[in-house]
Amino acid sequence: MAGVNKVILVGNLGADPEVKHLEGDKVVANLRLATTEAYKDRNGNRVENTEWHDLELWDGQAKIAEQYLKKGMQLYVEGKIKSDSWQDEQGNNRKRVKIRVINFTMLGGRPEGAGSPSQGTSAYSGNSPKPAAVPVMDSPGEEDDLPF
Repeated sequence: MAGVNKVILVGNLGADPEVKHLEGDKVVANLRLATTEAYKDRNGNRVENTEWHDLELWDGQAKIAEQYLKKGMQLYVEGKIKSDSWQDEQGNNRKRVKIRVINFTMLGGRPEGAGSPSQGTSAYSGNSPKPAAVPVMDSPGEEDDLPF
């Protein structure tokens, strides 16, 4: 039986993307995404827990990230978990877990200095050359085939 390796995150960028242009027109962008969950403890006090995620985007996605993404922006991300293992200079075994982004959507408004896509919210997956606007229904009364 095949396994499933899928991650869905919604969070805010902790910094502008770090973009590297490699040989052969390859481009990679690394991002830090913060996800925060809030809950109340047994005493009724509000507790916030923030997790940081390392994101990796390649080629077309990396170019979009370089052009449009800025610190503080909110993103919806779909991807898969990737792990790297290596030995550092002292011979210690190291491991890093990152998210290889398959597609992402920019949420909310644009912060100051961010690029301006043609329409407000946009999505990007590795299959298209530029961000595509989120589809909008033509009329609010349009019928659909949903049973509810």
